[in-house]
Amino acid sequence: MIDSDTSPTQAKLAIYGEALFDCFQDQEKLGGAPFNVAWHLQALAEDPVFISCVGQDDRGDAIKEAMKNWQMRLEGMQTSADLPTGSVQVTLRGSEPFYEIKDHVAYDAISSAKLPVLQNDAIVYHGSLALRHAANQQSLAHLTQSAAVSIFVDINLREPWWNKQDLFRLLEKARWIKLNIAELQALGFNSADIAQDMQRMQSHFQAEHLIVTRGEQGVMVRCNDGELIEFSAGKVEQVADSVGAGDAFSAMYLHGLMQGWPVNRIVPKARDFAAAVVGLRGAVTEDRNFYQKFID
Repeated sequence: MIDSDTSPTQAKLAIYGEALFDCFQDQEKLGGAPFNVAWHLQALAEDPVFISCVGQDDRGDAIKEAMKNWQMRLEGMQTSADLPTGSVQVTLRGSEPFYEIKDHVAYDAISSAKLPVLQNDAIVYHGSLALRHAANQQSLAHLTQSAAVSIFVDINLREPWWNKQDLFRLLEKARWIKLNIAELQALGFNSADIAQDMQRMQSHFQAEHLIVTRGEQGVMVRCNDGELIEFSAGKVEQVADSVGAGDAFSAMYLHGLMQGWPVNRIVPKARDFAAAVVGLRGAVTEDRNFYQKFID
């Protein structure tokens, strides 16, 4: 049985997907790429509705309590009596994270019947991990059935939880697509010419923006008018770990889209925000001062 915690209300920005705990060797941290994105967007005053499902357990209660304290909207949160809250074992090798992701958890069972109501012109963000099973593929399709809804897909390939056929079906509906260079290659766009690969992928899916992050080599964005823009990497002042850096980039990119910024303003902001998150242990922080310099 799955129940929503509050009555649905209309939302302009919806973040769909996993809420979980990243379990490090010495501590547990709230996580899940969509959760991280929603958390940052709340700090940036975008008031997103986060759509996920947690278990009737201590971890689920902790996630909802943290959201309440962060003044996040709760109408998108569902609770499963049958499945536990999601968790991921994170092992750091240097500052690079490696993940052992649990299957058959609450975020795999987001109910179509309990989804919040979106405005006609809403933006919906989602990744790929939470869509590894048919139930969530169906609930996401229900959420995004209006042709007026714009979709931001943040590809986040985690073996063995994806297949190319399902992912391509999702990308065909995307207005904006973000992925890293390794994911671009894993999807079959892997010639020696990245500009050509991006052109092929954008032409295939007709995305307005195709965003490819390349770590220390920076970011490339191809717009649907054919313009290809390259940005240098952000300056990292201190390194704790790189957990959630890509999520931070996506959150700031979405913030820029919501504010109507041009690409050449969005990307430097997103790049610098991601570089700052590398200095955190884990993906998010409760320190509102951390966000202040990124708020106009």
